[in-house]
Amino acid sequence: MKLLYYSPASYGGLADYAHYQANALVSAGAEVTLLTTPNYPVGRGEAYEIVPILDDTTASPGVHKPMPKVLKAGYLSYNLLSNIARLTRFIEEHRFCHVLMGSYQEYLAPLWAHRLRRLANRGVVFGAVVHDPVRDFVLGPQWWHHCSIAAGYSFLREAFVHEAIDLDTVRPMPQLRTTVIPHGIYKLPQATQSREKTRHLLNLPQEAKVMLSFGHIRPNKNLNLVIEAMARVPDVYLVVAGKEQSSSQQLARRYQELAQELGVADRCRWQIGFIPEREIPNLFDMSDLVLLTYDQTFHSASGVLSMATHHRKLCLASSGEGPLKEVVQKYQLGLWVEPNSVTAIVEGLKSWLEMPIKPCWQEYFRDNSWQENAQIVLSVLKT
Repeated sequence: MKLLYYSPASYGGLADYAHYQANALVSAGAEVTLLTTPNYPVGRGEAYEIVPILDDTTASPGVHKPMPKVLKAGYLSYNLLSNIARLTRFIEEHRFCHVLMGSYQEYLAPLWAHRLRRLANRGVVFGAVVHDPVRDFVLGPQWWHHCSIAAGYSFLREAFVHEAIDLDTVRPMPQLRTTVIPHGIYKLPQATQSREKTRHLLNLPQEAKVMLSFGHIRPNKNLNLVIEAMARVPDVYLVVAGKEQSSSQQLARRYQELAQELGVADRCRWQIGFIPEREIPNLFDMSDLVLLTYDQTFHSASGVLSMATHHRKLCLASSGEGPLKEVVQKYQLGLWVEPNSVTAIVEGLKSWLEMPIKPCWQEYFRDNSWQENAQIVLSVLKT
């Protein structure tokens, strides 16, 4: 199969997912062309062709410089519409019959979906990986939000999800089929230094119980509740590693101030900013528990969980209903606690410290492979 993979994400979980899935699709027999941005990371053993002609919709110019909201919205909107136009031209010029969208998107869909519907009516098969099936972030008036969701699904024939769910498409979509696929495991390189050395560099006691919060720093991860819980659980340390999703929110500074107010700052370590890929394995290797304490608005799978399982690290997790909750409980990958509760986090940490957990690593690895993911996607697209 000649397959076009559309992925305008330059970094983060979506870019990583696209890389692993595209490689697996090639291994399963597809000829994959990845349409992406010039900032997409390369040199990771890509078996697919990369065409970097898209504008980046995951960051604004001068990523580290704050931008007025109106200007940023206009910039990202222009990029989105330009990318759809480039996607349409590329499909037509290279005569692709199968297109996989790296993620479902509804933003401004009433303004661009007609281009892809026209191609779908001419026989082009569109599929999309729906990472976030519950679209509860409302951009603009409610009526526009509903129109956008419906338009975003209107040209798709296949929707791939990580948990059995009835998608809210707003309007009936008789052409749309939903298929569950596993979220593969991210394979990181080996740690470049010992666990002891990493802890020494972070000024952590060698015998300490260390929690790791990795990835974008954003409000729905409830890091403030973890810091509050540390005041009631004196035996744990915290390492926060990642960049702020929005520099204007200054979340890292607020969390540091909270840790100081609660008297736990001496047990917190902060690595705020982009974490180079070579350093990521060192952080997971030195940790004892990975934090995935999302609030109830989080309904998707977690790439950080995949990294944690690769290193066989337990997690403390919470979220709304979705694949994260399902997989953590099914394979006993850590402790599941109710979202948005300091008490629940405290009880979870105490339980982790006092009671050993026996995770089902092998069963998890068997059931959640990129090979299975790719084979299901190709078999459905071919049908």
